[in-house]
This record gives sequence, structure tokens and C-alpha cells, in this order.
Amino acid sequence: MNNKSLLYPVVSTSRRVVSLDGMWRFSFDAKSEGVEANWANGLPESISMPVPASFCDFFTDKESREYCGDFWYETDFFVPGEWSGKDIAIRFGSATHHARVFVNGVEVAQHEGGFLPFDAVVTDIVRYNQFNRLSVLLNNELNEHMLPAGNTTVLSNGKKVAAPYFDFYNYAGIHRPVKLMALPTERILDYSVKHRLTAEGAEVDYTVTTNGDHEVTVELYDGTTKVAEATGKEGTLVVKDAKLWNVHAAYLYNIVIRIHDGSAVVDEYTEKVGIRTFEIKDGHFLLNGKPVYLRGFGKHEDADIRGRGLDLATVKRDYELMKWIGANCFRTSHYPYAEELYQMADEEGFLIIDEVPAVGFMESTMNFLAANQGNGKKVGWFEKETTPQLLANHKDALTDMIGRDKNHASVIAWSILNEPQCTSEGTEAYFKTLFDLAHELDPQKRPRTYAVVMMSLPNNSKGQQFADFISLNRYYGWYVMGGMGIVDAEAAFRKEMNGWAQVLNGRPMIFTEYGADTMPSEHKLPSVMWSQEYQNEYLDMNHNVFDSYDFVQGELVWNFADFQTTEGILRVNGNKKGIFTRQRQPKDAAFLFRARWTSLPLDYKGNQ
Repeated sequence: MNNKSLLYPVVSTSRRVVSLDGMWRFSFDAKSEGVEANWANGLPESISMPVPASFCDFFTDKESREYCGDFWYETDFFVPGEWSGKDIAIRFGSATHHARVFVNGVEVAQHEGGFLPFDAVVTDIVRYNQFNRLSVLLNNELNEHMLPAGNTTVLSNGKKVAAPYFDFYNYAGIHRPVKLMALPTERILDYSVKHRLTAEGAEVDYTVTTNGDHEVTVELYDGTTKVAEATGKEGTLVVKDAKLWNVHAAYLYNIVIRIHDGSAVVDEYTEKVGIRTFEIKDGHFLLNGKPVYLRGFGKHEDADIRGRGLDLATVKRDYELMKWIGANCFRTSHYPYAEELYQMADEEGFLIIDEVPAVGFMESTMNFLAANQGNGKKVGWFEKETTPQLLANHKDALTDMIGRDKNHASVIAWSILNEPQCTSEGTEAYFKTLFDLAHELDPQKRPRTYAVVMMSLPNNSKGQQFADFISLNRYYGWYVMGGMGIVDAEAAFRKEMNGWAQVLNGRPMIFTEYGADTMPSEHKLPSVMWSQEYQNEYLDMNHNVFDSYDFVQGELVWNFADFQTTEGILRVNGNKKGIFTRQRQPKDAAFLFRARWTSLPLDYKGNQ
């Protein structure tokens, strides 16, 4: 019996959840000797390490920050005697990138992929009314069949170094909360909802998955008032005068799912859900049947000191800045974010394009320069020996992302890949498998897209026909024809746009990336590249192009804030395309966006 569940941990009449976050013990395992040397029963030596957080930026020596290989986390947890008779599970929000989990020296789970949750049921291994040891062996090496993709090289001194094929830092560690859960042995494993608007209100079709046969009831509450109920593992909640979830006007109901054995409640699960519809029609995005123009950001989970670790204070600041600037949307570039960000988007009325960690899918560590696109070189990323394993990992990540996020009102679309090499023969078969899978898995049948790299053009991009809307990453005026050449950049940009107009077939287009690196210290008249003045000139040119084409239905600038990357001559201690600094303070461009986005109507370009 598979009891795997991606449900967010909640406390209810039947469920208990205890946080295991805090200071854990930590040790590097450069010789990969820990398993054989029985480190799962106790680390021979260790330092303190906070969870959740990346380990990298706490250190003052470079070898530790850049460490690549095996490393261990360890903590102790207490299991109360009154939990006896329940299933005991440990849930990781994520662990980057490869994880093996041990409890009291016994291996209980393995997981590939650093951006999605997994759990281990440890009922038969834990000891009650005493402390138990939890040990996690992690590895942050990169290869070409993992998401995200990269390589691992070895220096002359024998040290391993991560060589990402992607333009963000390879942060590693236990990045999201770890929970100890006591669950009923018969329990709710999953549920899904999809919404229909009716003349009287709305209807919410639901399905519930359990691991038993007892009766299931589902209720919907508006505050403390029950507004709908139904019985059975599948059914429909009829909601009269439904209050719809909307952009910056989120309305959430409480769904309460119970398993009954006569008068006894066997299990109870509760969550907040918003009622809304989202679809593409006649070249527009329609939220609850009304056009919405997307404006916002590509982001990263990235902040000083804690790296990619979940930090609710940073999350709160980011949402306040996005509200201030007039944004309504962001893409979870380039991986699914922590669940708490989606919950906040549900609360605040933000739209999310949810992206699987499929980035770095081309033969170049300089993939952000599109070094081998469109120049006749056939790299053939999807015809490599590693492709079958890559596809298997990709399907697993996509399945878990949709399974985890499918009920969020904020999630309006799935992004299946970012900037893949997509001009060679194997592209179409690879893409079709994943686009079909996303459609099959999602009860709400949200639109699917992928971010198209520079120079992957309408006439040579083999994957674009599978996308329900086109997402372009374009840097005319930055990576090509920058500075004085921005005049030629605009002409080349418009020429490409005219080409896309021929293949859209009524689909909308959005920009998932456009931007210019900018040092917040640099001001210069007349402008030069890297100055704040040039960033604004670049943005004005891009917006002029967007405004010229009715099929452009959204603009997500790259990036929300400056973020850390691998060191190199093209990056000044990270990517500086942020509209805000890494410390979440505005550059001049933030005021340009605030003026633009707060003046555009929600249904900009929405008139037929």
C-alpha cells in the first residue's frame, strides 16, 4: 500500500505536527565514507547548522562555501507515548539535491530532486517516550540527467566543484521545514478541486483519495458558516452566491474533509481554497471569465546569509514590495518554491506560473548567453545517453509539483522547462510526453508553457507548438546590441515579433524574462550599460515593443531582486538584473515599474 502524500502538514482532531526546525548537527563527508563508517548512528564530529537554510554562506572560508559532495545533517526528536497507534512520519519540505534519510540508523527514505517535498513513514522504527536520531545524507553534485542540470569537475587539488549549466548559485542543504507527524493509520492521502461558475454561484467538483474504505464527507465553510457539503470520495459542492477569488482581492473558504466510522471521526484534513476559473480564450487570459494582463517578475528563492532557505520575513517583504509596485504575477523560476509562498499568494491574490526545475538543458555553462542556439550547431540535448534518465526524473518532478500545488487558487499555469535547447530532432518527443503528462495530471487543466531561450526563433523552435501560450526570454539591448546599438536591438526585436505573429494561431504571448544588469551604485549621464539610467532606457524600449502587439498579454521582468550566481567575469558577485537589490531596496527601475503597472488597467489589451 502506497501511503505517499504531498498534503501540507496540518494539525486537526486526528493529526499532530511538530516542527523539527532548529540547530542540527552538520558534517562534511568529502571521502563519502559516512555510510560505511556508520555515521547514521552518530556523526564522529560535527558543527551546528540551522534548518531550514543553505549551508553555504555561513562559512568564512571558500572551500566550505563551495563544498561539493556528500554532507550530513543530524538531530534528535522525541516521540510521545500517546502517539502510539498512529503512523509516525517525517516530512521534508525539500532537501537539495539527493537525500538518504536514516532513523535510529535504519535507512527509511531516498529522494532525488531538491525542490519538492517527500516523507518517510517510520512507525516501526521509532521508540516511544524517548529520543530518536534522525540523520540525513545529502549530496549537491550536478549531472546531466538531474533537474537542474549541470556537471561536476575536479580541481588539481582533488576538490570537487559544481559546474551548473544554469545561471544561479547551486545552494544546498535542508532548505525547507522538517515536520514530525502523527497520522491516523486510515487517512486522507490527497484531494483535488476544480471550479465552475454558475448563474447561482459556483460548483466545486472534488475527489478525495484515502487508504481505506470508510465514508468520506466534504464541507465548505465561509468563516464559521457552512455553505456546502457532500458525501463520497467524489462529488460536487454547490456554493450559492460564491465569493470568487480574484487578483488582489483574494477570498478563501475552508474545506474540511473527514473520514467517518459511524459517529467517530477517523481522520480530518482542512485547508483554505479559493473559488476561481482560469482559461485562455481568444488570445486572452481569463480569470473568472474576465481578461487579465499579467505583470510581475521572475524571482528566485535567494537572500543574504540563508541562501535558498525558507525565510518568512523575506517572503513577507517580497509580497509587500510586489503590492507596492503594482505586480499581480510571478514565475517560480526555476523550480517550485516553498509551499508557504503559494499559501501567501492565495491570501494576497497573486497569480503564479509554477515551474518545474528543468533548467540547464543545453550543452553550455553559459546557457544564459544562448551560446549554441540558432547558429547551426546541433547540440542534441534530447538525444543524449542521459535522456531516458533525465525524462524519468523530469516526469517525477512534474508529477510531484502538480500533485503538491494543484489546489492553489494562485497557480494559473505550469511551466514545463526553462530555456531548453530545442532546435534538434529529439525535442518534440521529449516535450510531447511532458506536456501530455501535465494535462493528464491536472484536474483543472491549466495552460502549459515553457520559457523560450534567445535565438530559439519561431521558425526553428521545435517545442513551441505544444505550449498553450508562448513565453519568451528576450534580452535585445543587453546580451545583443546593447548601449548605442539599442536602436538596432529594437528593430531586430520587432522583426522577431512579426515572425511569432505568424505561428501563434490565436495563442497569447508573455515575456517571462527581459532585463539588464544594473549596479545600484552606478549613475551616468549619458547612460552606459550597467548604470541605472541604462536599465530604464532598456525597459522603456522593451515596453514600447510589448505595447505594439495585442497578442502580448503579460510581462514578467527578470528579476525581482539581485541574486547569487557562480562567480565569473559576466557577473559581479551575482546577477544584478534585480529591480530591487538583494537586500530588497528599490533601484530607480522600481519607480518606473510602479508608474507603469499601477496605471495599466487589470484588463489591459482585453478588449476584443
